[in-house]
Amino acid sequence: MGRVLWFGAAVVLLALVLAGSAVTAPPATPGVTATRILIGSTGPLTGETASSSGFLRGASAYFRYVNAHGGVFGRQIQFAYLDDASSTQRAAANAQRLIADDGVFALFSVVGTNSNLAVRPVANGARVPQVFSASGATTLGSDYARYPWTIGYLPTYAGEGAVYGRHILARRTAKTKVAVLYQSDPYGWDLLRGLRTGLGASAGKLIARALGYDPTSANVKAQIDRLEASGATTLCIFASGKFAIQAFVYADKLDWHPQIYVNDVAAASSIMRLNPADTADGAISILWAKDPTTPSFTNDAGIRLAGRIVKAFLPGGSTSDSFVVAGMAEAYSLVDALRTAGRSLTRAGLMTAVTHMDETTNPFLAPGIVVQTTPTARFPITQVRLQRWHHGHWVPFGPLLAAAP
Repeated sequence: MGRVLWFGAAVVLLALVLAGSAVTAPPATPGVTATRILIGSTGPLTGETASSSGFLRGASAYFRYVNAHGGVFGRQIQFAYLDDASSTQRAAANAQRLIADDGVFALFSVVGTNSNLAVRPVANGARVPQVFSASGATTLGSDYARYPWTIGYLPTYAGEGAVYGRHILARRTAKTKVAVLYQSDPYGWDLLRGLRTGLGASAGKLIARALGYDPTSANVKAQIDRLEASGATTLCIFASGKFAIQAFVYADKLDWHPQIYVNDVAAASSIMRLNPADTADGAISILWAKDPTTPSFTNDAGIRLAGRIVKAFLPGGSTSDSFVVAGMAEAYSLVDALRTAGRSLTRAGLMTAVTHMDETTNPFLAPGIVVQTTPTARFPITQVRLQRWHHGHWVPFGPLLAAAP
C-alpha cells in the first residue's frame, strides 16, 4: 500500500513539474514555425509611385527562388505585402495589421521615406524588426538609439546629395551656378542637405536658387520656370518619378540645357526614356544596384540570374525593371541575415545579424559595392558609382565613391 501511495505521489509530482515547465517555457517566435518564416511589408502597389513596387515584386520573386532551393534551414519564406498607395496613414495601418493580425516575424523593404517614418514607431513599439527599408532616409540609420528595431538599406539621400555636390565642386568654373528642385518633405530635404555638405563652404555662392514642391501638387512648371530664370548652368532634380519627368520635359521646352543631376529614386531607365529621346541625355545619377538595361551588364552573372528568376517566379514581370533587381539585392541580404541568425530564429537574433553584416558577394549589386554594418554604423551601403544617361541607357563612369551620410 505504501508503495502505491508513493508511486501515486510521484506521478502527481511529475505532472506538476511538467506543467510548471510548460508554463515557464519560452514562447514561440511570432511568424516562425518549423516550416515557414512570415515576413511582411507595405508599399505603393497602386498610384503615381507604383513603379517602385518593383522592390517588393523583386524581393518576392527572389524568396520564391530561395524556397525552391530548400529555403532557409528548411523553412519557406512567405512574403506578404499590402498596398498603401504612398499614404502614410495606410502604411501605418498596414504595419499594425501585419504585426497584430497576421503575426509577421519582421517587416522588410517598406517602400518610401514617409511610409517608413510612419511605420517606424509602430514596429519599434511592438519590438518587431523593420529591416532593409526601401528608402535612403538618413534617419533610418542614424536614429538607432531611439529606434533600435529599424535599419535602412539604400545609400542615404544625404550621402547621395553629397556625392553630387563634390562632383559639381570638382568641375566648377567661373560660370557655375546651381539650381535645385526638391520635394518638400524629408526625402527632398535630405538630398538638399547632402548637396550643401558636398559643396562645402561654396554652397552659398554656387546655389543660385532652390525651390521645393508639394508632392500632392499637379506639376512643377512654375518651379522650373523660376529655376531657369536664375541663370543656373546646373540643375539638381531631387524628385519622385512623375515630377522628375516633368522637370526634364519643362526644361527642354524652355530650351534650357543645364548639366542635370537626378537622384537615384527618379533615375530608373523606365523614367528616363523621354520624348524627344535626347531630353535626358547627359544627366548624371548614382549607381548601386545593377540596372539590367545597362549594356555593360548585359552578360553579367547577377543580371542573368535575375532574368531567370523573373521568368520562373515573377509571371508578367519585366526583366528590364531596375526596381526589381534592387528588390532582389535587398532580399539576398535578408536571406544572408536569416542564415546568420541561425536555426533558433528570434527577432533579437535577426537584429544582431543585420547589424553585423559583411556581405561582399551580393550578385545584384554593382561591382565593388558591399553591405557592411555594425551596431553603431547602420548604413548597409555606403559606396556608389556615378553614371551618365546616353542614348537611352546608363553608362557607369569613374571610381567607387564614398556615400556616407
